[in-house]
Amino acid sequence: MNRKLFLVGLPVVVGMAVAVGALLYVSGKTQPSTQPVERNRASLVQFYSPTVGNPEAKVHIVEFIDPACETCATFYPYVKQIMAANPDKVRLTLRLVPFHKGSDYVVKLLEAARKQGKFWPALEALLANQPLWVRNHTVLPEFAWKPLEGLGLNLDQMKVDMASPEIAQRIEQELNDAKALKVTQTPEYFVNGRPLPSFGLEQLQALVRDELRAAYR
Repeated sequence: MNRKLFLVGLPVVVGMAVAVGALLYVSGKTQPSTQPVERNRASLVQFYSPTVGNPEAKVHIVEFIDPACETCATFYPYVKQIMAANPDKVRLTLRLVPFHKGSDYVVKLLEAARKQGKFWPALEALLANQPLWVRNHTVLPEFAWKPLEGLGLNLDQMKVDMASPEIAQRIEQELNDAKALKVTQTPEYFVNGRPLPSFGLEQLQALVRDELRAAYR
């Protein structure tokens, strides 16, 4: 379940060349819940959720991401650009939701890489090389290991860790929280607990700008 892209405009190279301009969502999906921000918070972040950026940043982006989602791979560098443009003011937390067929395997890979302190390098390597291990929105598990070579990971230990009950429980929690927030497609963003009014890069940038203005007057 990933959002559909309309690609118009300038090319951007992010491991793969992707021409991206206006990105619009046209699946007819009901928009994210507009329930009060405080009610969103309970399901937005778990104690184990991977987070990057200044812990004291006053603007917090929470992204529900499926590593096998093409649109997620396209948007990820834009989120990094938002953070780079606002150093120490924006932090990012990821929620890993395996909506695509076989994506739970890759989420387990990422969780196993996290046990070795390599979550973010593993994620970026997988997203940058997504066409190698995803075909027709389906994960090809045997090819998902290739992008992880050269990261200094103990691959044998990863295979052991992938089977741990802890990782299985985390995946279940991710899906439960997504359901509670009415997240059914990826990527989905919340900024300081506020969902996007509609999906798109401009909408994300605008919501971040609003929160920055409010937080850093």
